[in-house]
Amino acid sequence: MFASLRYIWNATRGHRLAPWRSEYLRWRVETYSGQRAETLTASGMLRFVWSMRVELLRFLAWAGQLKHEAHKAGNRD
Repeated sequence: MFASLRYIWNATRGHRLAPWRSEYLRWRVETYSGQRAETLTASGMLRFVWSMRVELLRFLAWAGQLKHEAHKAGNRD
């Protein structure tokens, strides 16, 4: 859960109060869903997040697991 929040915090840097304006998130939504980044609004972002919530949570869990494994591998002395 903490890894998920950290990812969202980092991905929305500069746009935390309006994440649909984040160039990074707009690019990610466009490449994943095909929805044009220029037309992405707050309601469009919420619709996307809600419709893809299972896949997004699975991605965040996977990213957290990779980070944990990389950290663990780096501590092998």
